[in-house]
Parts: sequence; structure tokens; C-alpha cells
Amino acid sequence: MNATKREQIFARLKAHNPEPTTELNWSTPFELLAAVLLSAQATDVGVNKATARLFPVANTPQAIIDLGLDGLKAHIKTIGLYNTKAENLMKTCHILVERYAGEIPRTRAELEALPGVGRKTANVILNTAFGELTMAVDTHIFRVANRTRIAKGKNVLEVEQKLLRHVPKAYLKDAHHWLILHGRYTCLARKPRCGSCVIEDLCEYPDKVEIG
Repeated sequence: MNATKREQIFARLKAHNPEPTTELNWSTPFELLAAVLLSAQATDVGVNKATARLFPVANTPQAIIDLGLDGLKAHIKTIGLYNTKAENLMKTCHILVERYAGEIPRTRAELEALPGVGRKTANVILNTAFGELTMAVDTHIFRVANRTRIAKGKNVLEVEQKLLRHVPKAYLKDAHHWLILHGRYTCLARKPRCGSCVIEDLCEYPDKVEIG
């Protein structure tokens, strides 16, 4: 895929959705971090239901600590793997209070050192909370990047690096939101909705289907 076609793809995605963002509900960087930690192998809808119960009660690291592990689990028990997630979130809250005065660190290394935070989560925080030009590659982005040929790669890191290199800089801040939403609602894993895709004529996927 050439640079001109990539430019056209992201121009259309922007025209279709000028201000994309995460579907997780958050109002502070800590709330975003907590929501992303809880979102592994869970839907954003499910996480939002849990955080709607949790955040009015505790939405800072110290407030989570004060809630206690059992109290935290009680608020998020509807989410899969909630025991492990609660433990990681609690450990993270202690680190944030003890080392960062309750603030969220703004470097990848510091974020990835937090319990339960991997490269993808760090990229989400850096991009969505702090506006940095990062690419949080999840299963949706990995599929869309490879299927469309925007950025082919054998693993998520390779796709991330190629997207950072190939996505026009003007679109890079919002690119991962566009690609996630495109994969979630249009470029579906089993039956892509090619018939209603805004970039169908630009996509280089050889096995397009006429599902709208």
C-alpha cells in the first residue's frame, strides 16, 4: 500500500468520525488507567458498568486503597478475572501514592513498571490521556492493519512500529481510535461488513464480502 492511499484512508475515517475516542468512560488520567486495567478480556460496556459503580465511591489511588481489596472486588466483581485485576489495581494504587504522589507517570518505562500494565495499556494512557503520538495495537488494530494492508506485521509490535512509520503524522494522534472502532464495528473478524465500509475501494483485502 502506498502513501497516497493511506492518506486517503485516514482522511475518510476522519471525515466519518472527526473526534474519535475510547469507548471507556473516564474523566481523569487515573480513571482511564483503572478502566484500561479492568478491560483486559472484557468489553468496554462491561467495564463502564463496573466503573459507574466504582468511580463515584473511589476514583483516586488513595480512595481505592481506603476502599480495601475486598471493597474493590465488590465493586468490580461483574468483570472477568476481577480478583487478579483488583490485586493489580490495588498494587498500582500503592505505587502511585508512594512514588508519584498519586499522579500518573508520563513515561512508558514508568507506566509499564506498574502491575498489570503492558505496552498496549501504556500506549493507551500516553495517547488518550496525554496526547502523545502512540499506537495501542489490540486484536482489532492488528486485524485491520493486516487485512487492509495499511501496515502488515507478524506480531503486534511489528504492526505498531509500521503504523507509527506509515500513518500520516496529521492523523497519528487519533489513528488508533479510528482503527479500533473500524475493527469493532465494520471490519469484523469473521464477517467483515465490506458493503458498508467507507474505505472499501481503498482496502487491499483480497477476500471482500458484500455484507453491509
